[in-house]
Amino acid sequence: MFLWDWLLIAVSWILVTWHRFWSLFLDGDSGWAWTLSIVGLVIVIRILLIPLFVKQIRAQRGLQAIQPQLKEIQAKYAGDRERQSQEMMKLYKETGTNPLSSCLPILLQAPIFFALFQVLQRGVAQETPIGVFKWPQYTDLLASAHDAQILGVPLYATFANAAQTPNPGNTRILAVILIILMSVTSFITQRQLLLKNTASDNPIAQQMKIMMYIFPVIFAVGGLNFPIGVLIYWFTTNLWTMGQQFWVIRNNPQPGTPAAEAAAERKARKAAKKGLPAPEPSAGGTAVIPGEVVTDQPKPRTQPKRQPKSKRSGAPPKGR
Repeated sequence: MFLWDWLLIAVSWILVTWHRFWSLFLDGDSGWAWTLSIVGLVIVIRILLIPLFVKQIRAQRGLQAIQPQLKEIQAKYAGDRERQSQEMMKLYKETGTNPLSSCLPILLQAPIFFALFQVLQRGVAQETPIGVFKWPQYTDLLASAHDAQILGVPLYATFANAAQTPNPGNTRILAVILIILMSVTSFITQRQLLLKNTASDNPIAQQMKIMMYIFPVIFAVGGLNFPIGVLIYWFTTNLWTMGQQFWVIRNNPQPGTPAAEAAAERKARKAAKKGLPAPEPSAGGTAVIPGEVVTDQPKPRTQPKRQPKSKRSGAPPKGR
């Protein structure tokens, strides 16, 4: 409970700090000032999550690299689940991979999402002081956030409670638009990952395909009860994820994927324009993940050319 209170304080503090900034240019009581503050909250949170995103990419690469070994273990101990699990854990430990690392950004972002939901739903909608809104210097902002409207719709409004808002028609229209945008961006992000940066032999490709269709449906159904402010937050974070993933797929594709082939073709075209020979494809790919410097596969070491024994010993060659 102590950590949860601090998370509410952190989320609400970032929100009101951005609001103080936007109030320098906009009416502080307007919905646009609070909407841009929510966008700023997304930017801060996603920047803080970049190290976890890098770790997620490394974990996915590591899991892809050991797939052949995992298949061998599964085939060898098909009738012994306990031994199979032990061998797989041993392999994870030896290779330094962790299957849960790929889920870390999602798992760690979930509490932040629920904290924002509480700030907007229980705090702003019901005008209940939580987080920094309990502090005397911020109590007046709670009423400002509650009364703020965007296109005539309060930020705390939901599609489900549209009838209780000043303009039910506008509330339903804006909520539906944001729900559609949130679901579509989620679908595009998953589809981009599946089609461009997933190898054809990846065993989890089918699971990813199922998630590609399930997640947008979950967002669409759950979005009916999300406040407008939360829908704005989720749509913005989806846009960030889509752009971030596009950059990674283009500049650091998974080896053996369509994106890797497209990257090799781009390099070949650039080399041809400069009159240089086409670069040889690397088996491991070239990584440009922020914070990590990885080069192509190391060149094999060549043994120095051995000299004749006569030259090494300094003795004159035979025949002289």
